[in-house]
Formats: sequence, C-alpha cells, structure tokens
Amino acid sequence: MDTLPAWLLFGMTVICVGAAIEAGYRLGVRNHTLTEDEKEAPVSAIAGTILGLLAFILAFTFAIVSDRYDARKGLVRDEANLIRTAYSRADFLPDADRAEATALLRDYVDVRLQLVTTGALDQLQAGMIEADRVQRQLWDTAVANARLDMNSDVAALYIEVLNEVTNVHWLRVAIGAQARVPAAIWWMLFILVALGMFGVGYQTGIAGSRRTWAMLILALSFSLVMVLIVEMDRPYSDLIPVTQQPLEDLKNWMAAGQAAP
Repeated sequence: MDTLPAWLLFGMTVICVGAAIEAGYRLGVRNHTLTEDEKEAPVSAIAGTILGLLAFILAFTFAIVSDRYDARKGLVRDEANLIRTAYSRADFLPDADRAEATALLRDYVDVRLQLVTTGALDQLQAGMIEADRVQRQLWDTAVANARLDMNSDVAALYIEVLNEVTNVHWLRVAIGAQARVPAAIWWMLFILVALGMFGVGYQTGIAGSRRTWAMLILALSFSLVMVLIVEMDRPYSDLIPVTQQPLEDLKNWMAAGQAAP
C-alpha cells in the first residue's frame, strides 16, 4: 500500500465499501421478497456486533500508529538537539579537524532531511549509505583525537554525543521505516469492514427500505478513517508528514554560525 497515493487508496476503499453495502442490500431485498420470516431485529443485532468489533480494531490500530507517529516526531527533536550538541563540542577539536567535523555535520543534516522527503527505495538506500559514511568519518576523527590524550574529558564528551547521534539515527530507521502495522491486522481490518458494511446493507434490504444517501456517507466515513490510519503508518506521507522543523531550524542555525565569522 505504500506505493498507492492517498487519493487512489481512498477511492479504492470507497468503491470496496460501497460494493459490500450494495451486495448486502441486494441480498437483503431478495430475501425480503421471497419470505418475511427473517426479521430485522436479529439482523440489526448481528450487524451492530460486527460494527462494534470493527470499531475496536480501528481504535486499536489507530492507537498503534498514533503512538509511533508521536515517537517519530520526538526522535526528530532528539536528533536535532544531539547534532547541535555535537556541532558545538566540535569546537574543542584542532582547527583542521574542527573544520572537517562541522562540515560533515552540516552535510549530515542535509542527508537526514533528504531521507524523509524521498519515497523511492533506491534514493532511500543511497541516503542511508551516505549517512553511514558521514558517521564513520566523524567517528574516525573523534577516535584519532581521543588517542592523543586518552584521559581527555572533552574528547569523551564528544565521542559520547556522536554515539547518541548514531543511536537516534537507527532508532528513527527502526521506528519510522521498519516498525509497521502487522499484515494480519490489516487483513482483519479490511475483512471486518467488508462484513460490517455487508451487514448494514443486508439489514437495510431486510427492512424493506430504499437505498439512502446515508450509505454513501457511511462508506466515505469509514474510508476516511482507513486512509488516515494507512497514511500515519507509512514511513513517508505527503498527507500527514512528520515535521522536520527542528532539523530545518538546526540547518539554519549552522548556516548562520558559519556565515558570522
């Protein structure tokens, strides 16, 4: 589903939900025409139970993606703060190494921003390789300076913050790109949506009611919720993006500090 744009996913969901309602309605009308033994009340209770289960799964799934969405935003702030600290502590390095480290950290921020704006797999992999390269260069520079004075507290602090930058990077990868809603939950959700909408249509047909615009409203409502959950679960979403403003502010702060001298 990651390759489908939100508008296409919404349209397909509306069609599927509408088809389930229509199929249930036609079967209900057919059975109502053939016999009046089947009453509306039991059908209504069954449809209500299915919709209750659907509401539970929707709430459960939304809680999963909402918590992870908040975690992704928090990690962006944490990463920006750690890079800012590493950038400041790089001032304690020798002049040549300081210039290299600060340039690498500026490049690293650019790479991190590019990673969250691309949905192409090849570009994502290239960005990951570039981020790893910058991390290794920063680490090699820090280790070389630490070996000059193994008892240096300043070198220890700089190495510590570089470790934290790397850890947060991989946390963002794990939570943002690898931790997803399990496929079994998606299958259960779509099946329950189909069954619930089929039950609503069947109940309407059994009651002898005509088609109503409320069915379309129902289809649109459930489709909107489904698309919302899918978009929040995606690593990259144009509809509900994870704000990168902390990194943007950091980039501007770095540029301002570089231009000041």
